[in-house]
Amino acid sequence: MAFELRQQLRLTQQLVMTPQLQQAIKLLQLNRMELVDLVREEMLENPVLEDEADAPADQKADGDKVPSIDGPVKTESGNDDRSTKEVPADDKTVSDIDWETYLDSYTMSPALPSMRAQDDDLPSLESTLSSSSSLSDHLMWQLKLSGFSEEEETVGALIIGNLDRAGYFREPPLEEVAGLAGVSVDLAESVLQAVHKFDPVGVASRDLSECLLVQARRIGADDDVLVAMVTRHLHNLENKNYQAIAKDLKEPLEEIYEAAKVITSLDPKPGRQFSLDEVRYITPDVYIYKLGDKFFVVPNDDGLPKLRISNFYKSALSHGEATTREYVQTKLRSAQWLIRSIQQRQRTIIRVTESIVKFQREFFDRGIGFLRPMVLRDVAEDIGMHESTISRVTTNKYVSTPQGIFELKFFFNSAIGRSTGDDIASESVKSKIKELVAEENPRKPFSDQSITKLLKEQGIEIARRTVAKYREQLGILSSSKRKQVF
Repeated sequence: MAFELRQQLRLTQQLVMTPQLQQAIKLLQLNRMELVDLVREEMLENPVLEDEADAPADQKADGDKVPSIDGPVKTESGNDDRSTKEVPADDKTVSDIDWETYLDSYTMSPALPSMRAQDDDLPSLESTLSSSSSLSDHLMWQLKLSGFSEEEETVGALIIGNLDRAGYFREPPLEEVAGLAGVSVDLAESVLQAVHKFDPVGVASRDLSECLLVQARRIGADDDVLVAMVTRHLHNLENKNYQAIAKDLKEPLEEIYEAAKVITSLDPKPGRQFSLDEVRYITPDVYIYKLGDKFFVVPNDDGLPKLRISNFYKSALSHGEATTREYVQTKLRSAQWLIRSIQQRQRTIIRVTESIVKFQREFFDRGIGFLRPMVLRDVAEDIGMHESTISRVTTNKYVSTPQGIFELKFFFNSAIGRSTGDDIASESVKSKIKELVAEENPRKPFSDQSITKLLKEQGIEIARRTVAKYREQLGILSSSKRKQVF
């Protein structure tokens, strides 16, 4: 056996991710707020970039004329235009670029027409700047006013600092809190009982039974029947099995009903009204307006810096030393890539949104009941892009429409068969289920099988398990838990 060293030439093809392409893909999957943060971060790291709004008034005229990179841009849904062509990567060397001519005109202007939302459509300044008090702040304020000793305040602060979003004190154990504060368990227990009476009442409870009992005592409704139901029959209360409770407690059914009414009026999660995580503020990436019988797609560029090249660095490029010019040229190339990537991102989002408008015209005219089944491939084939690109564009991007604000992903739905032959979108079916539940008799709520039959009467062929899945996604309880018995 002999070993031999040999040189070979082999021709292969492989995909190389250039820095420009990596940056374009990164920008494409960011939502609007993340894009604003990234642009501001780039402005801090790249001194060549500046916001035209911050430039002196006598310098703003330099950026008024914007060279067209890709030609005119589409403004009306359904019109063809050259603006949607891909921007090729700039493969010129630094020395090939006429930077002085480029700097005289290039700026980050809006990539699309400046049709803007009216001021009346935007939230007020107060609604965007105001912030509500957190549960911890609210309780600490009460703790400071309770006249506790320094040791008791320490225990109270440890308890408040370990509450979950619902306002429960589940861990660490109270014994551990007492050890950390250097007090007895009895003293820690007394502080905990005092915190229970803070607003909201029942906060810092260790379980649901304790939370309900604290609130019942506060309103003077803690009779023997209610206490027994809360401590021993929470599972029967959840399932509304009042007969089983009456049988076990040997009490009349009417007495059980009265106690159940009191229990249902109590708050099982006293801290949720202070939970900041429950509130989500959404800023649309694009707007859809209807003018006459046509829909127009408009980008939301409010708050997005209008990038331009600093005049100071223009001068440095012309008169600086060789080392300075090399540094400025590097930063200029980085700025150019960023500006072009942002403009291409805006164009891509507009193209995808206009395609959605074309497919879902009836939805925008008539509402959710007319939402059509649609998949990513439909839009990808319509505008000549890959499905992965459509997926990136529609993730965490929101659009304001005449029907409300929706995530772009909302418009992609699986198809549900109909007896009439044409399919219906799954979101439309969910809407119909929600309507049926809203109109049902609360004493005789529809079961999943009943909802299935009612949908079939409307020509919608759907299985009972699919109805159950959609009902759970909508947060609707089962018929046994929706039933009202008193």
